[in-house]
Amino acid sequence: MAEDEKQTVSGERARQGEVVLRKRWQRGVFIAGLAGIVLLAVLVWIF
Repeated sequence: MAEDEKQTVSGERARQGEVVLRKRWQRGVFIAGLAGIVLLAVLVWIF
């Protein structure tokens, strides 16, 4: 991309993120991942 073709994006728009979990299995994997991180943190803290 050439310098004169650069696109500017506002800071507010650049920071917006959205997690799109449309299917049931996607939500399950996401929640399982969060639960796994918490479980790992607890196990590391205990041991």
